[in-house]
Amino acid sequence: MQLNMISRLGQSLMILSVCLAIAAGWVFLPHPIVGLALGLIPLVILFVLKQPFLMVLLFVLFSFFRLHEVFPQLYLLRIPLLLSMASLGALSWHVIVTRKVEIYWSPELTRATVFFVLVILSIVFALNRPLALNYFTSIYWKIIVMTFAIAWLVQTVRDFSLSLHLITFSGLLVGLVALYNKAYSISLVEGTRVTIGRDLGSVLGDPNDLSLVLLFPFSFALALMLSPDLSRQQRLFGVVTTIVLILAIIATQSRGGLLGIAAVIASFAWRRVASKTLLISCGSLLLAALYLLAGISGRESGGAAEAGIDESAMGRLHAWDAAFRMALDNPLNGIGIDNFYHNYYFYSNFWDGVNHAVHSTWFGVLAETGFLGLCVFIAMVISVVRSARKSLYKVQENTYQFPPIMSAIAEGNLSGIIGFCVAGTFLTQGFTWPLYILLAFTVAVAHFVSTHKTR
Repeated sequence: MQLNMISRLGQSLMILSVCLAIAAGWVFLPHPIVGLALGLIPLVILFVLKQPFLMVLLFVLFSFFRLHEVFPQLYLLRIPLLLSMASLGALSWHVIVTRKVEIYWSPELTRATVFFVLVILSIVFALNRPLALNYFTSIYWKIIVMTFAIAWLVQTVRDFSLSLHLITFSGLLVGLVALYNKAYSISLVEGTRVTIGRDLGSVLGDPNDLSLVLLFPFSFALALMLSPDLSRQQRLFGVVTTIVLILAIIATQSRGGLLGIAAVIASFAWRRVASKTLLISCGSLLLAALYLLAGISGRESGGAAEAGIDESAMGRLHAWDAAFRMALDNPLNGIGIDNFYHNYYFYSNFWDGVNHAVHSTWFGVLAETGFLGLCVFIAMVISVVRSARKSLYKVQENTYQFPPIMSAIAEGNLSGIIGFCVAGTFLTQGFTWPLYILLAFTVAVAHFVSTHKTR
């Protein structure tokens, strides 16, 4: 009874606030267009409150895929900012006022929470505290909030289906733009490696980061393509997106991206090919073919023209050595989030005149959160893999009980995590979106599987 009264009071206050805002707007700007815009506010608010998960999902898609930078026409509309306000407002409304969002817990969320706390502590003891605090306040706190939001808001088959298709569609859009840039030699680095939004300062302006973004939806596209119980249109959508993503990742000439492709394909093939010897042989040939198609031997850095261990590989080894030195010097809390690049000079035993990125998720976490942070991070990843694997087996063993889309998202989720683990060895992903989105979906799938009743 008391909760219902609080809910009604909150709804009344919101209605009163909206009415006052409309009245104030009309007083200061008595124009018909302004009046029309103000009149639409209640409808917009109603839609936002009715679709909290859609707001969260769209915010994550724009933040991770940088769609407003992929399509510069959207850049000035401040869509991520508007979506962040809508998603946080809707989430707060349903958690605090209506209490329609079911709050539950899991071992994966426990480990994630511990890691989040360690990251926050690393800010306090960071070598460059303003730098660490800026990264946390501009990016990482959103990742933390949305990790829990996705885990708790994905509740129905419709939510899972919407997530799967929108993530795949976003990957298709980014992949098509990457191929367009490659075809017309737009935003190429080193003469051959494709990027997007480099003139805007986008994170997609780095070919390695672009390959990371393209790799994330690849496992979901492949799941759509290989799920026999889905409709022909869904499978065709998966086929087209898979081809586009492979070609786009090849265009980035990222070795980490190619390894990620191979790992995701191997994950799917492992459950479908009986002869593991044949699988390994074919996998080796596939990886060699991808390497040749990507033209990595022709890269300015890391190409065949460099004798012995190429410059790119040596740069990674020097960066990893610097990361280990940082952890030895700061074993409990590391040097602070986003501090590796700016402190590279002080810890590297080889200086070529410029700072370098760590180019490894594991060494990046080690350097910036210390040995304790790396241990918790690895424990979190292991728990996510185990949970995703358990959910997939349960879904596939009881296909009569679960809708076909659940098998697709469960398999895509597990393969995506495996791809992350492999590609993450050569790409910096410890404090970016992919792992945390996969963690959230893993928790949501596990909760759905454990509570779903037979149709």
